[in-house]
Amino acid sequence: MLTARIIPCLDVKGGRVVKGVRFQGLRDAGDPAERAAVYEQQGADELVLLDVSATTDERSHALETVRAVREVLSIPLTVGGGIRTVRDAEALLEAGADKVSVNTAAVDNPGLINELNARFGAQCTVVAIDAARRETGEGWEVVVRSGRDRTGIDAIAWAIDVTARGAGEILLTSWDRDGTRSGYDCLLLQAMHDAVTVPVIASGGAASAAHLAEALAAGADAVLAASIFHDGDLTVEDVKISLRDSGYGVRL
Repeated sequence: MLTARIIPCLDVKGGRVVKGVRFQGLRDAGDPAERAAVYEQQGADELVLLDVSATTDERSHALETVRAVREVLSIPLTVGGGIRTVRDAEALLEAGADKVSVNTAAVDNPGLINELNARFGAQCTVVAIDAARRETGEGWEVVVRSGRDRTGIDAIAWAIDVTARGAGEILLTSWDRDGTRSGYDCLLLQAMHDAVTVPVIASGGAASAAHLAEALAAGADAVLAASIFHDGDLTVEDVKISLRDSGYGVRL
């Protein structure tokens, strides 16, 4: 049985962890390094650190935050936000990231994925896809710039494209569910699982261990959550024990 990964997410703005609903109404949720240390102690398998304002502010990722988190962390760290070039990615890796995640920049320049794969390998190249249900018709479209812009690009077709270009993992966020605590979009997860062969990380909407179990049942290889951990509703260990008791393989 493959082990399901539990991944807390730190959305960072101005050097602080923030959390909102559909990327808006951000509220303070603590110091990134302090949060990272706590989540590792609780048994997190990996950590994701996203600079949520780097792209909209048209700047690179805050490297000092990555360094501070790396100092207290021994588990794998994926970092995203503000990566437009291979050099940007290299700077994050030098600061302590193990993997880099691209989103808006990959949509603007799909060749960036090929470049990252060629320079660092698929295991280091993550593509984050923020998917929103189409306002008319069926399916999901890619949204970028923290959900501000709808691209019209089919999210499933885009995932197939990015994996062909060398992405080794998909970080899939349901824009409709993000921060709502209404559960993951399992139909989206199932469609993505059926379309690609690389691991899919489910993101957006978790409020309980049951929600994480539903995402895994829908085909996710890993589950990412923020609010339930930041607000102290559950610890990573709580979630893992619940998943284990439900028959899922987890590392305790």
